[in-house]
Amino acid sequence: MKALLQRVSEASVDIGGERVGEIAGGLLVLLCAERGDLETTAERMLAKILKLRIFADAEGKMNLSVQDVGGGLLVVSQFTLAADVTGGNRPSFTQAAAPEDGRRLYDLFVARARAAHPIVATGRFGADMQVRLINDGPVTIPLQIVS
Repeated sequence: MKALLQRVSEASVDIGGERVGEIAGGLLVLLCAERGDLETTAERMLAKILKLRIFADAEGKMNLSVQDVGGGLLVVSQFTLAADVTGGNRPSFTQAAAPEDGRRLYDLFVARARAAHPIVATGRFGADMQVRLINDGPVTIPLQIVS
């Protein structure tokens, strides 16, 4: 499973001109399930994200987690994180989970996130979304959890 985290001062997702998810400060989580990922993979990814210390403490050091600062999570499905461009100029997405597996793991991730964290917003799996964000820092962290 792959994720791209962006520390944000605000982020939102619109679908067809309708706002479906938004947070103030926190993390935009672009999430990609890959072939072979398991429920435990999604759970380990969530645990890492919730504890990752990428927010500044009183001394300006990255020492606090999204939970420590009370920030939100905006979770957006992003199968293109599985892109492979080694074979040419057109990306291949063969490493992305099949749509039904991707949806199941995304839904599981979101459900577990909502159970563990008070502020969780989402996009919509498989939808054409417009994501807006103000990257704070900028801080962008790629993560990969292998099954």
